[in-house]
Amino acid sequence: MAGATSSGFLLGVFAFLLGIAGIAAAIRRRRGRERYAETYAASGGIMYTVASAGCGVVLLLGGLGLMILALAFKR
Repeated sequence: MAGATSSGFLLGVFAFLLGIAGIAAAIRRRRGRERYAETYAASGGIMYTVASAGCGVVLLLGGLGLMILALAFKR
């Protein structure tokens, strides 16, 4: 891969890994909040987890898209 292509690919890999970490953190956070039902409900409950995991999915898909574009446009 050339310099410009590899930097796009590496950015995609980084975003993909951040997406995976974001989803894992949302699930881990949910398990931790279940111990304290009052604060879990007050902080948004399951909607907080869904929103956090959704952000992770967006990063994951964006990273995958960047990797595909980098490979498609390599010279």
